[in-house]
Amino acid sequence: MLASGATVVLWDVDASALDEAGAALQGQGGDEARGEGHNSSGGDGGVHAAVVDVTDAAAIARAVAADLRERGKIDILVNNAGITGGNAPLWELAPEVWRRVVEVNLVAPYLTCRAVVPHMVRAGYGRIVNIASIAGKEGNPNASHYSASKAGLIALTKSIAKELAATGVLVNCVTPAAAKTELFAQMKQEHIDYMLSKIPMNRFRRGRRDRGAGAVARFGRLLVLDRRGVRHFRPAGAVY
Repeated sequence: MLASGATVVLWDVDASALDEAGAALQGQGGDEARGEGHNSSGGDGGVHAAVVDVTDAAAIARAVAADLRERGKIDILVNNAGITGGNAPLWELAPEVWRRVVEVNLVAPYLTCRAVVPHMVRAGYGRIVNIASIAGKEGNPNASHYSASKAGLIALTKSIAKELAATGVLVNCVTPAAAKTELFAQMKQEHIDYMLSKIPMNRFRRGRRDRGAGAVARFGRLLVLDRRGVRHFRPAGAVY
């Protein structure tokens, strides 16, 4: 998408993580960064970053206003922020931990959609991809907070997709299985073993973040590059 001319704006509450992600994106090349077809975004192909707490509605509003002021429009929104909150039976999870996971994994996508969607609707075009999890479909034990938050995100996607179906704004959801990323550091080994036991090939997807992001980007191209007839894939609800 960068190679096709799209401008990518990253938000994170962690400034050092933003620096790392921005540097990784700027250094991408080859198939991962190679766009297909016409550049409908009108962007500069650059990567921009801002420290934003996506659980803070006021912070999101300021960030959206800044992006619109500097770049004029928002074509694509990917809600990818997420935490696991550790692992324990429901009755052993502290209420503040449970609430925090739901805030980051479910309330934050609601807040970002709430801030961005009106601008997309006025423009008559937009693409939103929410990153959920297979846990939202299966309900993993010792992860009630995480599973519930991702199940809620799947339902949120279905609801808003129907609300926006006739506006030119498409909303979809990706529910990946477990990948070996830094999130594993938040989990107990027995929970990691449980997740592995559910995978027939008995292996996790390799945890390189750019691979997962590349898959979403390729999926996003099918949703995005139809603006001028390059692609014609128009799903109306959640994609699993």
